[in-house]
Amino acid sequence: MKRICVFAGSSEGRNSAYREAADALGRMLAERGLGLVFGGGRFGLMGVAADAALAAGGEVIGIIPRGLMETELPHKGVTELRVVDTMHTRKALMAELSDGFISLPGGLGTFEETLETITWAQLGLHRKPIGLLDVEGYYAPLLAFLSRACEEGFIRPDNMRLFVAEKDPAALLSRLDAYQPPPAPDTGLREEDI
Repeated sequence: MKRICVFAGSSEGRNSAYREAADALGRMLAERGLGLVFGGGRFGLMGVAADAALAAGGEVIGIIPRGLMETELPHKGVTELRVVDTMHTRKALMAELSDGFISLPGGLGTFEETLETITWAQLGLHRKPIGLLDVEGYYAPLLAFLSRACEEGFIRPDNMRLFVAEKDPAALLSRLDAYQPPPAPDTGLREEDI
């Protein structure tokens, strides 16, 4: 792996543990020689992770839609900032530049990006590792919901192996390094279809 895409909130949340985890993750990515690809904003957990990676000498690539340049305020200190036309282009480029994905705590945008990335893996559009950084049990309700959907027959058991969850950034990175995806379905779709 050369780069990890980090999905994260544009706010820091109420628990200081979220900020600490974002800082630790950004630093660890840089220390392991992994670039960080993110949504390009300077605030929230995404900004914390980017700042930590930059402070540790890491490569940080931000990708932000033109329409969010005023509301999200782009991070000016990144290695490279790419301004794109749409949210769809943003997500496709983030996926193209990354060899894996990590979701920190976040809101609706983070949930959407995370579930879309898992869906792309389910469809065989990529075979990249996906990790949820379950800080203070933040993702426990989502994990329980996905388990329920599997029990009810809406998610195949193999697809529950498309992602991993850990409470600690170092443990999560180790699991992503060792990740072996389940067999890919033959849907006729390819990564360029993202």
